[in-house]
Amino acid sequence: MIEAEIIEKHAVDAELASARADLDAVHDRLTAAERLFALNDEMKREQAALEKKIAEMRSQAIELSEAQERVQRLEALSQELGRESARVEGLLQAANSQLSQVQEDLAVERQATAAVHAEFTQTSAKLAAAEERARSIESDISSLEDRRSSLMAQVAKMEEDVAEASGRDAPGREEAIVERLKELTTLPPVLAQMRSWKDRAAENEAEAVQRVLQRLEQSGLHYDRRIVYAFHTAMKTNDTTQMAVLAGISGTGKSQLPRQYAAGIGIGFLQVPVQPRWDSPQDLMGFYNYIEKRYRPTDMARALYHLDILNNQKSEFQDQMIMILLDEMNLARVEYYFSDFLSRLESRPPMNRVSDKSLRKDAEIELEIPMPRGMDAPRIFPGYNLLFAGTMNEDESTQSLSDKVVDRANVLRFSAPRTIRTTAQKANIAEPEALSAARWRSWVNPVSTVESEQTVIDSVDRMVSLMKGFKRPFGHRLGRAIMGYVANYTSFDQAKDLRVPLADQVEMRLLPKLRGIEVEDGNDHAFSELISFVGDALRDDHLAKAIDESIRAAKEGSGQFVWNGVSR
Repeated sequence: MIEAEIIEKHAVDAELASARADLDAVHDRLTAAERLFALNDEMKREQAALEKKIAEMRSQAIELSEAQERVQRLEALSQELGRESARVEGLLQAANSQLSQVQEDLAVERQATAAVHAEFTQTSAKLAAAEERARSIESDISSLEDRRSSLMAQVAKMEEDVAEASGRDAPGREEAIVERLKELTTLPPVLAQMRSWKDRAAENEAEAVQRVLQRLEQSGLHYDRRIVYAFHTAMKTNDTTQMAVLAGISGTGKSQLPRQYAAGIGIGFLQVPVQPRWDSPQDLMGFYNYIEKRYRPTDMARALYHLDILNNQKSEFQDQMIMILLDEMNLARVEYYFSDFLSRLESRPPMNRVSDKSLRKDAEIELEIPMPRGMDAPRIFPGYNLLFAGTMNEDESTQSLSDKVVDRANVLRFSAPRTIRTTAQKANIAEPEALSAARWRSWVNPVSTVESEQTVIDSVDRMVSLMKGFKRPFGHRLGRAIMGYVANYTSFDQAKDLRVPLADQVEMRLLPKLRGIEVEDGNDHAFSELISFVGDALRDDHLAKAIDESIRAAKEGSGQFVWNGVSR
């Protein structure tokens, strides 16, 4: 039994030894496999490195090829540069040769120019002397003409005195006076036409302005309603502001607006074309011809004579009105021919006191007509039944308005249109009907209606401050005129907003006074304050934008402010 166990143990030991031998063999093979795997990984890394190196070498080969191509191109460019340098050198030599010739020619030309300049200086001196002589001759001629007129007036007076001394009968004297005034008493065409007008039926102001808007539309004319309202208001304020001026480029409807407004509202219209040669009040009113012994009036003088219902109580036009338009009024110097007349208008007593002869004396125009002894020359009072407007183009052939005119006018500047509209005129436009002057006066409101309005007071004070900042101050007359405009403004189709007429007055009264102001000469703050006042306080964004555009245009141009108007 023991032997069997021993034998079995030996067998197990033998098997165990055999298993250990197999295990060692497996371990050896595993170790060999691990070395093979490690070797394989190392070979893969070497292969990757080789592939990377091959890629780098290929890239270097491409770069080398490109570098060779660049070198070839540089060599070609170098050769071309050499050829171009040779050509430029040739051109430079030729230019130097030409320059030498030009310098020689220039020296000769300078000598000739010096001779011409010397001759020009002598000619200029002769021309200046000739112009001075011409001015002296013109002055002498003017003095002689004045002297001749004075002598003829004295002769006419002496003839009258001789006629009276010789006992000439009164009827002959009266006939002479009638003959002398014959042309003045003749009806001008505008009044002759008004004779046939029917009287306008009673209507309120809104209906009358609506009639104007309809007539403009029927005439194929397009104006923003605010422009029409502004012009209507400017006409109503002729007691504080003597006229309205419509300015701007040619062809923007400046003349048509007053013409169609007058026809639509029911008043006469007389257009007076201003001539460049005008230089005295006689060009407006006419003159007395001493040879013919007759006064030669203009149509304007005739119209004023017949509409003067105070001095001419036989007038047929006791309750009618007329608008006088000075067309292209700045073709001549306005202050030469219109300044005296403007002063007469400004001197008129208030509407409710014009019947007092002593008060209206300074406003009356005395016609230069020699009358027989004991008779006063005819006088004309330009009453409130007269409305005055003017148009002015702005180009190299015109004169700028003087401060005296700007201070006494509402200036509406017509800007260039954004779009061109060509609506045709409609047929069958109604004939004008005469508006009652009394009804017109009932539409006019006194300044006192807005004097206590805080918005108006604050705004006018702000305007005064703004204009002081521009060194363009204004006084009580202009302040009262601004209030008069506000008092008489109505838009008819919306609640009354006092800021609208106040913005109009900035546009029509203040901006024209800023012409020539340097926009960058310490005035930046003043212009900013003006834009802020218009945009923030008066809520007129269109006007604020237009002011800014005019400032930018000045900065890009002459540097001086020119009001270019606002498109609404």
